[in-house]
Amino acid sequence: MTQPIPFDAATPRLDLPLLAAAQAQKEAFVNEALARIDVLLHPVVKGSTTAPPSNPQAGECWVVAATASDTWSEREDMLACWDGEQWTFCQPLAGMHVYNADSGERWVYRDEWIRAERPDEPTGGTIVDAQARAAIVALIDKLATLAIFPDD
Repeated sequence: MTQPIPFDAATPRLDLPLLAAAQAQKEAFVNEALARIDVLLHPVVKGSTTAPPSNPQAGECWVVAATASDTWSEREDMLACWDGEQWTFCQPLAGMHVYNADSGERWVYRDEWIRAERPDEPTGGTIVDAQARAAIVALIDKLATLAIFPDD
C-alpha cells in the first residue's frame, strides 16, 4: 500500500494540502486535495470494517472500525476510501454525516460514529388510539425515508 504524501501546509479542518509559492510538483498537491474533496463532499460508505477489503472498487469507502488491524491500525473512525491505486484516509469532524449504502442508515460523528435506532411502533396499553398510532407509525416511516432510522 502506498503511503500518503506528508504536506507541510494544510487547511485546518479537512487537512487539504496547500500550495506554496514556486512549488514543484503542484499536481501532486492538487490531486491529493481533489481526492480528499471527493471523499468528503457527500460521503457514502459501505459499512465499517477492521481491515481493507480484498478487492475494493475505485470510489468505495468504509469507516475504519475500533479494532482495526493490518495497515488500518491506529486509524479508528477514519473514512478509508480506495481511489483505484491507494487508500485515502480522512479524519471525521464533529457533526459529520455519512450515508451507509449497505444498511440505508445515516451515521453522525460525535467523538465516535453513532446511528439512530428505529423506535418500536406503539402496541398494547389499556386505551387504544388508532389515529395516534397511525400518525406515530407514519412519522417513523418518514424518518426512515430520510435515513434517520434504518428501514425495516
